[in-house]
Amino acid sequence: MSNYSLPDLNKARFRSFGYRADIIRDALKMDETKSHLGDGLFYHVITYGCQANVRDGEVISGILEMMGYSHTELLEQADIIILNTCAIRDNAEKRVIGEIGFLQNYKRIKPSLILGLCGCMAQEDVVVKHIIDKFPSVQLVFGTHNLYELPQLIENIIVNNERSIKVYSQQGNIYEGLPSVRTSAFKASINIMDGCDKFCTYCIVPYTRGQQRSRLLDDVLAEARDLVARGYKEIMLLGQNVNAYGKDLDKENGDFARLLNEVAATGIARIRFMTSHPWDFTDEMIDAIANNDNIMPFVHLPLQSGSNEILKKMGRRYTNGEYIALFDKLKSRVRDIAISTDIIVGFPNETDADFEDTLRIVEYCKYDNAYSFIFSPRPGTPASKMEDAIDVEVKKERLQRLNARLAYYSKMNNLKWENKVVKVLVDGPSKNNPSVYAGYTPQSKLINFTLKEGNIGDIIDVRVTEGKKNSLNGEQE
Repeated sequence: MSNYSLPDLNKARFRSFGYRADIIRDALKMDETKSHLGDGLFYHVITYGCQANVRDGEVISGILEMMGYSHTELLEQADIIILNTCAIRDNAEKRVIGEIGFLQNYKRIKPSLILGLCGCMAQEDVVVKHIIDKFPSVQLVFGTHNLYELPQLIENIIVNNERSIKVYSQQGNIYEGLPSVRTSAFKASINIMDGCDKFCTYCIVPYTRGQQRSRLLDDVLAEARDLVARGYKEIMLLGQNVNAYGKDLDKENGDFARLLNEVAATGIARIRFMTSHPWDFTDEMIDAIANNDNIMPFVHLPLQSGSNEILKKMGRRYTNGEYIALFDKLKSRVRDIAISTDIIVGFPNETDADFEDTLRIVEYCKYDNAYSFIFSPRPGTPASKMEDAIDVEVKKERLQRLNARLAYYSKMNNLKWENKVVKVLVDGPSKNNPSVYAGYTPQSKLINFTLKEGNIGDIIDVRVTEGKKNSLNGEQE
């Protein structure tokens, strides 16, 4: 155990006032030995969860390729398999544990195979203890704070035949200059910040991602300009709470509204961002979206609950009235905007009246899209310790009622686009029908369409022929 560094949720809670993350530009150490450890070998990364995890997966792939590894989609060919995990809900963790059990079969056939676990699950002490005790086949565990240590951890396994488990519970730093393998040649994500200081009572993210910390404006813009020069058409600005960008920096770097305007000025065709917290959404941010044609008219605005009592217990820092006021501003000031949301059903001791408040907000907002879930207690969070007298069948019934309303409004909003022409970035053939192509409208609506001319990565005009519950159908103009 002396070579292990284990996570500690108590340490992960710590925040220091006025904390300024170090910006480290030379963290990745790649000597001659490490740069050839993967020669002739293959890697496979399986990513779960949010766009931030996807971006981490690209960095992990970049590091592995610097070590000489080549990518493979075939699990039986892989010499190292890394599960890049999500911890936001219990079901996600159970899925990963099941996947580890399955992958052990490959380890039995190929004993030299390295199985690894990283991401937010690796930041949970109960998870890492379970992996250590129950899954000795998992030799590699690292967290969200030390991707740059991957070469050293792998070298330790291959050269010293030791298990490498290194997870840090800390406020965190900013690491610049790490390599990455982009999953697309025309759409890219840019991390503008990491961590979160909101500490919503149900959420594990502040513990797994550390203190809120922003990249310097110049570093974000340099990455954006590089992507533009390489022909990228769309950028997604990422953060656990993008609206809080810059709050930990000096005024010279500005805030999220300034960042939006500066990225728009690079000339990239499309800009999106994820995820917003209603507490930090300013009028200046709304102006930036409204005044720049290349900032897409789509906002993901998590509600979580329509009940003021539940919002207070969740630690959300806004009332349902303040949320509606922000919603109305976005709708009135940004033309053709689409708004999606997250809603949690069955938060501890949610009453029938609380749930009806949520339905009233849904009836008012008529969301274009929504992600709804039954409350999932995350170990170590305040909500996990709350007594809950609600029967699980009641929670399921509420979720069914909620989903029926959300589906109704989703289709109603999609029907409004029938016979209209929309700009679509061509992603590629549809998953279900290779003769049909798929892409997204500016409002982030999935559309399947016939492609008459053009290529993947082009932005084309498509006439909407049918609005469905979760997508659109269309034909190229």
